Amino acid sequence: MFTLVKIQNFIKQHHKSYRLLYYSDKIFARDCSKMSNSKKSVYVTRPDVAAIGLDILKKEFDVSVWYKQEPVPREELLKQIPGKSALFCALTEKIDSEVITRAGPQLKCIATISVGYEHIDLEACKKLGIRVGYTPDVLTDATAELTMALLLATSRRLFEANRDVYSGGWKPWSPNYMCGQGLKGSQVGLFGFGRIGQEIASRLLPFKPKKITYTARNKQPEVAKKVRASYATFEEMVSESDVIIVCCALTPSTKEIFDKSAFKKMKRNCVFINTARGGIVDQKALHEALKEKQIMAAGLDVTTPEPLPINDPLLKLNNVVILPHIGSADIDTRIQMSHVTALNILAALKGEKMVAEVQL
Repeated sequence: MFTLVKIQNFIKQHHKSYRLLYYSDKIFARDCSKMSNSKKSVYVTRPDVAAIGLDILKKEFDVSVWYKQEPVPREELLKQIPGKSALFCALTEKIDSEVITRAGPQLKCIATISVGYEHIDLEACKKLGIRVGYTPDVLTDATAELTMALLLATSRRLFEANRDVYSGGWKPWSPNYMCGQGLKGSQVGLFGFGRIGQEIASRLLPFKPKKITYTARNKQPEVAKKVRASYATFEEMVSESDVIIVCCALTPSTKEIFDKSAFKKMKRNCVFINTARGGIVDQKALHEALKEKQIMAAGLDVTTPEPLPINDPLLKLNNVVILPHIGSADIDTRIQMSHVTALNILAALKGEKMVAEVQL
């Protein structure tokens, strides 16, 4: 029977390319002379991302892909991740410390096809030296466009009016029928003033609002000046705005910041729009505010959870418009997102600068 000392002596004297591998209570000697030339491997959690991304990766790496057009089951992810060099994932997967440690030391990069990365355990990545890529720029315009569409649909009661057409509720003209709230002369508050917030502000201008304010961690007077926006505190924005648009990241400081107290301070004619993350809003408090007419209406592209169950009380209200998280659902945008995610992985595994990297 070989002892550890005998195996070590064998490696020193005969085969320097051998390495010791430990598994359970056993010790193995593996010939690693050819390992440096082998392809690195990438696991992709969705088969239905734009082909451009998969094609880039397949030229350079061994790529394995979850075969169903639905989120990969956690058990399957844990089964497939060991030994992979990179992970191409989406918001639908929780990439926590269990997944990251299960991958092993080969894992060098996690790239998400999203602007948000709250589903990734950044502390674990930082500790283990794993780089994280995301897609912050390419979906800015698409999300800003969708936000404006949702705002108009909510404030002008378009979905509610459309239902009347099909249900027989459409009656002869009357002066107060389906009257909503216009944007002209209104005060609009933006909670968040990053790329998306700034693009929303620029799209608001043609609608002639009286005032645009923004609430953010840092004041940006030069950028704000271009879109005729001014800084406001959270308290000022909540109490003074006719329209509130949430376009910030979900962080510990923004989690459920729109709670019962915040909704009580809003104007009764306030239209509340969220195209950021559902977790920024206390959804029960929002439901209560809408039901009790503390605010006029809400338009949501994001909820908690997603998908929203069909028996959720929000769906029973007429003064809410809910979309199934389609902010970036523009064909060209989704192609670019796949492209950038693949380029992030390619750069990380080659030790180069990523297109968009989360600073850990």
